Amino acid sequence: QVITINGKFPGPLINATTNDNIQVNVFNDIDEPLLFTWNGIQQRLNSWQDGVSGTNCPIQPGRNWTFEFVVKDQIGSFFYFPSLHFQKAGGGFGPIRVNNRVVIPVPFPQPEDDFDLLIGDWYNFNYKVRRMLTNGPAQPNLPSLTMLMNGKGPYVNSSTQVYESFTVSQGKTYRFRVSNVGLRSSFNFRIQNHRLLVVETEGSYTNQMVVDSLDVHVGQSYSVLVTADQDLADYYIVASPKLSNVSNDPNSGLLGVGLLRYNGSSTNVSGPVPSGPSPFDMRFSIEQARSIRWNLTAGAARPNPQGSFNVSNVTVSQTFVLSGSNAQNGNGGVVYSTVNNVSYMTPDTPLKLADFYSNGSGVYTLDQFSTNSSNGELRQGVFVAAGRHKGWLELVLTNDLGSIDSWHLDGYGFFVVGYGFGDWTAASRFSYNLFDPVVRSTVQVYPKGWTAVYAFLDNPGMWNLRSQKLRNWYMGQELYLRVYDPDPNPAKEFSPPANLLLCGILHNKHQIHCH
Repeated sequence: QVITINGKFPGPLINATTNDNIQVNVFNDIDEPLLFTWNGIQQRLNSWQDGVSGTNCPIQPGRNWTFEFVVKDQIGSFFYFPSLHFQKAGGGFGPIRVNNRVVIPVPFPQPEDDFDLLIGDWYNFNYKVRRMLTNGPAQPNLPSLTMLMNGKGPYVNSSTQVYESFTVSQGKTYRFRVSNVGLRSSFNFRIQNHRLLVVETEGSYTNQMVVDSLDVHVGQSYSVLVTADQDLADYYIVASPKLSNVSNDPNSGLLGVGLLRYNGSSTNVSGPVPSGPSPFDMRFSIEQARSIRWNLTAGAARPNPQGSFNVSNVTVSQTFVLSGSNAQNGNGGVVYSTVNNVSYMTPDTPLKLADFYSNGSGVYTLDQFSTNSSNGELRQGVFVAAGRHKGWLELVLTNDLGSIDSWHLDGYGFFVVGYGFGDWTAASRFSYNLFDPVVRSTVQVYPKGWTAVYAFLDNPGMWNLRSQKLRNWYMGQELYLRVYDPDPNPAKEFSPPANLLLCGILHNKHQIHCH
């Protein structure tokens, strides 16, 4: 089963401009409760609209609810997707563009056209396969079938009925907004005989960098410029998974293949699918990641250049060291995903509502679990950590598994200051890039490695910090960061919306609220 939006898969583009007010009326026509989250949209002062289990009651089947939020002080490439019940494995995702205001120049010439390209691995069964994960025996992973481009199968794959293609004019330059909307696989993106100019990622203009191929990790988005400077012909567009023995045969199930078609071409695509770097070469990937840096001279959402906001002299007020891992519940039991050996258990009452109405009482206990070390044997609970309002948080993410992890923080863009292999120690700080670290909201953590980011906690609310890998997230690799400002002034944090849904221990209050 595929989850469509307005009959489309992927769903329709949300095409906005900085500071636009967005209203999205969601009619739930599937047979399960539903929410959408807006990956990378910061929901300034307004976690009420974040669309995850810790902030919102779900939209019940047959009902509708309207999200309303402002893309405040943001530009860039993002996407939305369903956040509950493993539903992202059924689709329901779509692109978001936030364009510059006309008074803010874009740091590259206007391209001929702008293409959204949502790529991701895809399971060969109903998204309700989630039951396999919790009904034992242990199912740490589920097999993927293929790699889809905008919901379409690989070109010339024997099972593909329709494939993705883009028509371009010779000599013109085009912007491709490439997002990894997949479930577990990082991929390497490339276009046969064409180079990619990296210009933006998740709301930050980057130092412009020419590459032959680009690694894109689960939940990430990039803008690349591609100039049609080759002979009139058709060319392969390729996405191949990392850490996977996938051949360059387009009939290989996990190789995503589309076409770049020159207008007027009469020459079919020819030759082998272009090879990328070895999918097991993590050194290539980490060095490329380190080279993606903030463009300090470009304006973005504001007229002052990005470089006027920097981390070279900040004072860190909190450090979290969070380890993403797996833990088995007994011999042969369910394999849970964990943060510091805690697997998150979703309460019936969203944390934000409990916070507002009862200071969290009866739903969660603030700082119950350690954010700096293991919490011992596998524990299951509601993991909520306190973030210091208007303080700088150093967030160190570690990965003791053999696959690439990917972490996302709602509500913020964070400064990616460092990557490394092996154990993180205090001495690792000497390797940080504090001059021009890129700002984004999703970052990879390499196998047996660590990633460090800085976040300025100026956005009060209840914010989800999670693995973007769907199985990990669904099985408990998440927590919430509570950033609290005691000032009730709505200029500091928005009040609940008039159409607020209530549920869980506040269900009876729902009638009082509505009447």
